[in-house]
Amino acid sequence: MTRTQWAAITAVVLALLFTGTTAVIAAGRDDDPDAPRTPSSDSADAGFARDMSVHHQQAVEMSFIVRDSTDDEEVRRLAYDIANTQANQRGMMLGWLDMWGLPKVESGREPMAWMTADAADASNTADTADSAGMDHGSMDGMEMDHGTSGHEAHDGSLMPGMATKTELDQLRKARGKQAEVLYLQLMTDHHKGGVSMARGCVQMCADSTEKDLAEGMVAAQQSELGLMADLLKARGAKPRTG
Repeated sequence: MTRTQWAAITAVVLALLFTGTTAVIAAGRDDDPDAPRTPSSDSADAGFARDMSVHHQQAVEMSFIVRDSTDDEEVRRLAYDIANTQANQRGMMLGWLDMWGLPKVESGREPMAWMTADAADASNTADTADSAGMDHGSMDGMEMDHGTSGHEAHDGSLMPGMATKTELDQLRKARGKQAEVLYLQLMTDHHKGGVSMARGCVQMCADSTEKDLAEGMVAAQQSELGLMADLLKARGAKPRTG
């Protein structure tokens, strides 16, 4: 079984567990006065759910684009796994916002406003430590410091790792190996940003189920980062830096 299949299976199992847990929590909150309080609209829980839903949606979009741009089974399988996993997780996060009675989009609130500089720094430190500790050579030269602090929204790139509108247009026009390489590079950046955001939730979110989901995102996306580095190397390319 390939690393992609393992990552996909793990993500699906986690999604099922989290969905069941969320249903139990929702049922119990009405009867238990000591149950955790519903997150507020300006909480890290709500901010992460909103922002990561947008972040995930772009990953799904890029995956569908490359699916129709190449016949390579490895890349198409990876794209399917990413699209399936992140669409499911996005549905869970939007469902939590509904359960909490909070808006999915809040006008006037900047992306990443929920994540403090301290949490971003802690996430960056963890990224660097993980990169230094990886023992597979395919990750050599991969920059992991794509933290949230200092990111400025531009050309449709609202959050760390997100592709710009220009890059998405380039991906739509690319075909074959060119599309495969560009997708893998863009998705590598996307996963790095997503891992940093998920680590921020682990640091700051109060809802234990949401924190568990964030930890699952970190594990699954780190595994896919290693796979994408291998796929790029096999195509004579490597992840972008910076």
